[in-house]
Amino acid sequence: MISISGLLGQLFAIALALVLAPLLTGWVNQCRAVLQSRSAPPLLQPYFMLHKLFRKDVVMAHSASSLFRTAPFVIFGCMLLACAIIPSLSTDLPFAPAADMLALVGVFGLARIFISLAAMDIGTSFGSLGGRREMLIGFLAEPALLMVIFTTAMISQSTSVATIVETLAHRDFIIYPSLAFAGIAFTMISLAENARVPVDNPATHLELTMIHEAMILEYSGRHLALIEWAASLKLYAYSCLGLALFFPWGIAEKDNFLGLIGAIPLLLLKLGIGGFVLALIETVNAKMRIFRAPEFLGTAFLLAVLGLLVRLLLETRV
Repeated sequence: MISISGLLGQLFAIALALVLAPLLTGWVNQCRAVLQSRSAPPLLQPYFMLHKLFRKDVVMAHSASSLFRTAPFVIFGCMLLACAIIPSLSTDLPFAPAADMLALVGVFGLARIFISLAAMDIGTSFGSLGGRREMLIGFLAEPALLMVIFTTAMISQSTSVATIVETLAHRDFIIYPSLAFAGIAFTMISLAENARVPVDNPATHLELTMIHEAMILEYSGRHLALIEWAASLKLYAYSCLGLALFFPWGIAEKDNFLGLIGAIPLLLLKLGIGGFVLALIETVNAKMRIFRAPEFLGTAFLLAVLGLLVRLLLETRV
């Protein structure tokens, strides 16, 4: 039976995701500009961009199929569902029993398939280039993400994110060395999955280097707004997932309405610190060549496997 606090927590999580995702993107862009000694854009610039795009008419190629028209809505829905699965405020989520970490990876994969197919649907060279590169990144990142999931799942004996958070945050404090390897691997995966430096640069429009931008060149109007909003939601989802797995303290327990309210400012603080760290990583690193991406994600996979082995061999009695 769904509790009132669980229903409120689920609604708050979805509402906060819709509101905070563009704000997180604006915060990262602002921190990155300040660290690079550039004039920083307004913090609310992503909201202004979405408002402008939603008011524009849609211009679509004659060869566009129904897949091209439907993809933005599917991608946006997948990212919103991912944000609803991840316990950002409370572990009492109605979606938690029906969807675990493996289902979350599947939701991310479904969005990747649709955006890649939509990019190749028109038949332009840039769209096909971006779609193939996106599938390459996903092919390398998903196994590493699964290894990170298995490492955390072995600690809680469950692949449910809510159960993992309850195990790590609401029980006796224990240091798990395996989480250090998994955390570094997850950071590298997040950079690749969200098209951030050093794998991709979200601010570039160079034909030979872009991945995400190449796939959405043919979109405009509300379709482009949904895709850009979905990209912000994906960054928000990965940020909340990293906080839930490695910094879960402050997330409310079941049937704790006051804890749910108190988790909101703590979530804002953690997202603010995480956004600054992301901007710092992008500032001190340069974008690598696309041919180096397999080495980067291969290193992430190796670190995730090391974390799994440490858990199996050294932490089995913990």
